[in-house]
Amino acid sequence: MWLEEAEELFKGYLPYYVLIVLPIFIIISPANPVLASHEFPVYRMQHFDLHGVAHGSRSAAVNLEARSLTGWSTSRHCVIVKLQDLTIDHFRNIRAKAGALLVVLPNDLSGLNSDEKQHLLLLEQAMLAQEISVPVYFAIWTGELETIVDEVSQNVATNDLSKSAAEAMFSSVAANGYQFVVSPGTTNVKQDVKVATIQGHLSGYSQEGKIPTLAVVAHYDSFGVAPNLSFGADSNGSGVVILLELARLFSNLYSDPKTRGKYNLVFLLTGGGKINYQGSKKWLEDQLDSLDGSIIQDASFVMCLDTLASGDSLYMHVSKPPKDGSPASLFFKELKAAADQFPTTTVDGVHKKINLADDILAWEHERYSIRRLPAFTLSTLKSHRELTRGTILDTRKNLNVEKLNQNTKVIAEALANFVYNTSLSEIFGGSLDVDKSYLEAWINYLTSQPRATQLLSNKDNALVTFLKDNFNKYLRDVKVSYAVPDKRDPDFLFYDVTKGVVNVYGVKPAIFDLVLTFAIILYLGTVYLFVQKFPALYSTACSLTSSKPKQN
Repeated sequence: MWLEEAEELFKGYLPYYVLIVLPIFIIISPANPVLASHEFPVYRMQHFDLHGVAHGSRSAAVNLEARSLTGWSTSRHCVIVKLQDLTIDHFRNIRAKAGALLVVLPNDLSGLNSDEKQHLLLLEQAMLAQEISVPVYFAIWTGELETIVDEVSQNVATNDLSKSAAEAMFSSVAANGYQFVVSPGTTNVKQDVKVATIQGHLSGYSQEGKIPTLAVVAHYDSFGVAPNLSFGADSNGSGVVILLELARLFSNLYSDPKTRGKYNLVFLLTGGGKINYQGSKKWLEDQLDSLDGSIIQDASFVMCLDTLASGDSLYMHVSKPPKDGSPASLFFKELKAAADQFPTTTVDGVHKKINLADDILAWEHERYSIRRLPAFTLSTLKSHRELTRGTILDTRKNLNVEKLNQNTKVIAEALANFVYNTSLSEIFGGSLDVDKSYLEAWINYLTSQPRATQLLSNKDNALVTFLKDNFNKYLRDVKVSYAVPDKRDPDFLFYDVTKGVVNVYGVKPAIFDLVLTFAIILYLGTVYLFVQKFPALYSTACSLTSSKPKQN
């Protein structure tokens, strides 16, 4: 009786149960294709145009399988690699053939040794040397990300160590893979770009007629391989901090008619310094090409401040050596005299002609020298080619506040001795002295946020507003002007995707799906044949049972 009921069950309902229930068990089983999901913030590589030349990564969207540095092979793979393992040759190969690149950075870049820092500097230079078609992102190390990197690398190592083709096949089926998805949307040209330049001045006093002008200039933006990782502590946070301290010190002197200097002092915080000094270019055009009077037309000299906390040596970079007796020459002598107060500090001059054939100017003073204004740049770097001028390594932890404080004192004393035409060894002292805590507070604020030019190019940027408010405390006639790219022939263009989120899905490799498909087909085929042939199997079982001799 029960055999007949079983026969009816297999013939009538079991195939339907198999077709419905089996997929449910597959979905909820441990062999689920999606094993895990993670989210990590990622920072996109630079993407901008300058003078019609494309720079950085041109793509942003990623939906690819993750592979290690040694395990990837096609454009269907996103290469994930630790910073220390990525070489320039690896990068060039990935740029040409892979689908995307994700570089995992240490969570503390200041902890890198000197060789690792030099490696990163050279790698950044190579990555920014030319346009890149594939998406490139950077992520900060976390424990979960470390696990993913190690597992992706381990899958390749396991396959390589297999002793036979069968073992290699089993390893491929059993391995866990990862799918990287970044969906930032379309990278469009950023609209309403306004690169701000802030100006303010202190009026001098003289009974001799026309009062000459001195200008102090520093650009406030930073640069690195990724905009959202560019904090620019030394380049050019140090220049901005020194300018702000000079404005505070001289505003105290100029507030008293008895101590007002014989020079007008113009202070200028320029935007777009890292994109060929666009802020200075636009400001000079407004000043010198307009019909209104210019506050800088007859400047005795323009002093630009750039990267002033990386060493004890101060270099005065000029495009043309100043003549003996000229204001710039006299200031250089005052600078050397002020440096003598500190045994470790040296002052030297560096002469470099402006190469008009170059698309990118070396130093900011060249913008002013081109317009026939006497100008120079003070820096602790001897060459404009130093890679530390544009790197994500330039963080607060890597900045030496003691050197910043010392160089501020040297520059302040030299400028004061020049303005007041005195040889006093120390004008600033006591209550009127360089305030180290003021310098430190400003550098902490400036490095609390990335200052890449494209991040500061909106009209009501909070940093620009704060700098303007500080100018208003100490200076007069504070104004903000804007450099805006021309719509027909823009000098620069920015794009609106600088960061995103990568969704990491744990998945089985494609070969696992193939093997699972064959297993399901084999299983269903076996069940189908069993149901179809059940009467024959039942008859065979009955005949075998009935043929057994009865035992007494």
